[in-house]
Amino acid sequence: MPTPSLAALPIRRLTLRDLHACADLSEDRGWPREEYKWGLLLAAGKGYGIDDPDGGLVTACVVTEYGPYSEPDLGAIGMVLVAERHARQGIGRRLMRHILSAMGTTPLTLHATPYGRTLYEELGFKVTGQAEMLHGHFKPSGPTPAVNTRAAAAEDLATILRLDEEVLGTDRTHLITRLPAFADQFRVAEESGRIIGYAAAWPNMNTHVVGPLIARDTATAQALLASLAAGTDRPLRTDIDVRHEELRAWARDHGLAPVALNSVMTYGIPELPGDWSRRFAPLTVAAL
Repeated sequence: MPTPSLAALPIRRLTLRDLHACADLSEDRGWPREEYKWGLLLAAGKGYGIDDPDGGLVTACVVTEYGPYSEPDLGAIGMVLVAERHARQGIGRRLMRHILSAMGTTPLTLHATPYGRTLYEELGFKVTGQAEMLHGHFKPSGPTPAVNTRAAAAEDLATILRLDEEVLGTDRTHLITRLPAFADQFRVAEESGRIIGYAAAWPNMNTHVVGPLIARDTATAQALLASLAAGTDRPLRTDIDVRHEELRAWARDHGLAPVALNSVMTYGIPELPGDWSRRFAPLTVAAL
C-alpha cells in the first residue's frame, strides 16, 4: 500500500513544461530519455503525473484521444512510469484508476510489456493482440519491391487523412498533421496515381522509428519500409502486428531482429476498430 504521504499527493495534468522531468523519469527506470517522443505526446495528448516533494516526478503517463474533439471515441495510454524509489507502492495503480475515472466511458487501448500486463488485467484490460518490436540495420537484398513510393507532398495530406481514418476506424488528424514536421521521412505508396499506403520514419535517440505504417497489402508495406530504410544510416525500429507474419519474416530476413513482444490491450471494447489487415505498425506504441 502507498504510504500516507504518497497517497495524499495530488495527480495533476502535465504540459510541455514537464518535458525534462518526464525524460528524467524515463531515465530513472532505465528507459531511454526519449525527449523528442515525450514532446509529441505531451503536445498531442494529455499528460498526468504526481510531483515528488523532493523534486521531479513520482509517476507520469500520457493519454492520446482520438475521434471528435469534445467526445473522443478512443483513448490510447502510454509512457506509464513510476520512479524506482517509489515502485511497488501502488502508485501506478492509483494513477491508472484516476485515468479510468477521467476517461469515463471512452474505450481505451495500450501496449503492455510482460511486466505491466498483470496490473492492467487487474484493472479490467483484456489482451486483444500482440506486437513484435524489431530493431536493426536494414539490409537490402532480393528483388526490389514493385510498388512505387515517393515523398509525401502537402497536397497528399487530405487523402492520407481519409485513408488513415478508414484504416484506423477513428480520426487521428491531430497526430497525422504533425508528421511532416515531426518525421525525418514521410512517404506514400501509389498505384495509377492513387495513394494505397503511407509511412513515416522519425528520430528516437540513435534510431529511426518506422510508424505509422499503413498499407493496402504486404507488398506495399515492404516497399514503404525499404524506401524509408534507404533514406537513413541509422538502425530502424518498428512494432509490427503479429498477424502480419509475412512482413515480420521479410523484415527479419533484411536485418531487423525481434527484441520484444508486447500485448495490445483494450478496455471497454472487444478489439481495436478499423481494418487490422492494412494497419501494420503504430506511429508509436505509446499512442496508436
